Amino acid sequence: MSLWLTAIILGIVEGLTEFLPVSSTGHLILATELLGYDAARWAVFNIAIQPGAILAIVVLYRRLFREMIVGFFRRDPVAIAFVRNLLLAFLPAVVLGLAFGDYIEALLENAVVVAWALVIGGFAILLVERFAKPVDSGGVAALTTRQSIIVGLVQCIAMIPGVSRSGATIMGAMALGIDRKTAAEFSFFLALPTLTGATVLQLAKHHDAITRNDLGLIALGAFVSFIVAWAVIKAFLAVVTRYGFGPFAWYRIIVGAAALVWLALR
Repeated sequence: MSLWLTAIILGIVEGLTEFLPVSSTGHLILATELLGYDAARWAVFNIAIQPGAILAIVVLYRRLFREMIVGFFRRDPVAIAFVRNLLLAFLPAVVLGLAFGDYIEALLENAVVVAWALVIGGFAILLVERFAKPVDSGGVAALTTRQSIIVGLVQCIAMIPGVSRSGATIMGAMALGIDRKTAAEFSFFLALPTLTGATVLQLAKHHDAITRNDLGLIALGAFVSFIVAWAVIKAFLAVVTRYGFGPFAWYRIIVGAAALVWLALR
């Protein structure tokens, strides 16, 4: 298969899964395995195309971000609370990511870990959907310091490939009584510092593994992920508001189980 076509496929996978509770990293690892490529060789590429998906959030919520930035410097209480909550939720990922980065990186090459995490995460989503009692939370800025820190801690579980960063943060927020829409948007916004930080850290660490020939592939993959993520985010909130997260849970369970069978038989 052409490397350019591979970059397009992985870009589509990244865009489709980054903000859904199904694990983008897990899907990228499984996709790499299915395509017959070395997981370690493409691990850096998979991280490098994340800025495309991140940009989709910036574009879709540009007005809100502009209001929050302007309001923050004008000392608007709502804007200050918005920024505070994002920073508090981001901090645990910084601490644990730096402490366990090498161990986490080793897991990125293990497709079996991904498959099990997909299955277990699917059942976890079903449990939260069944027992959580979320209420209208009034938006990200209205969340408490405690809620923000706990969501940030739960996000760290997603350092295990296959868990899903968005799934962990959304389910963690709902378990705290935060409504679906606010939980999803908090997950979207928290992706900006979290994914940006992880991308910068990994690219700085593995910049020697990127050649000039790779830059074109990365640019293509990032562009494709931006387009796909932009479309997915717009539809996601409407879907979960009407149907909840159950369909994503069952998808995870089916895909994870199929992956386990495939990995055992190959």
